[in-house]
Amino acid sequence: MKASILDLRRRMSDVLRALARGEPVTILHRGKKKGVIYPANGPEDRSPAVSEHAAFGMWRDRGDLRDVDRAVRKMRRGRVDAL
Repeated sequence: MKASILDLRRRMSDVLRALARGEPVTILHRGKKKGVIYPANGPEDRSPAVSEHAAFGMWRDRGDLRDVDRAVRKMRRGRVDAL
């Protein structure tokens, strides 16, 4: 299904029915494709947990960051001392 911005405002029930049928909806703005809405299939479409991200825990082995308060004070030292 193709839907304009106006269709999203005035015919949202038709858009939702198309998604319920498993049909992707192409969003058009002034006749140009701006995006696509895909139907959700269930719990497998959930966002991954933060702990599953590749960057999670990348600094866990750094000894200088074990004490967060000390690390933040050290970063701010030059700025605070200049006052």
